[in-house]
Amino acid sequence: MTEQGPSVADARFNYLLDASAVLTWLQQEPGAEQVDHVIERSAIGAANWSEVLQKTWQHGRNADEVAALLLGLGLEVQPVTAEIAAEAARIWSLCSDLSLGDRLCLAAGRLHGSTVWTAHRNWAGRSLGILLKVVR
Repeated sequence: MTEQGPSVADARFNYLLDASAVLTWLQQEPGAEQVDHVIERSAIGAANWSEVLQKTWQHGRNADEVAALLLGLGLEVQPVTAEIAAEAARIWSLCSDLSLGDRLCLAAGRLHGSTVWTAHRNWAGRSLGILLKVVR
């Protein structure tokens, strides 16, 4: 533990969910059943959490209720640390076509040693040294 909170090595989760994986689960799209098996043992980065809540509001659902549901299941929201932000910047040099939220998710997965779950098929096949699970 550092003075700023848990260190990267203190991670208590095996899976890191990208916003697309959580939205797939919420909307019961193809791949939702895969996410269902791990959501209780997963984390999501704060940037991706914001994206899930924003998309929830955008589609006319109550984001507060969705947040309560997800947190009640045990989904853990992880902060964006300076270390994760720096790693996301390094990933940009390899994959400048990815959004900041995507790069933050991949960076956290790399630093935590967690498998990153996503619905983005275009993440597969990239040589980033990150364990990926594409759910559809």
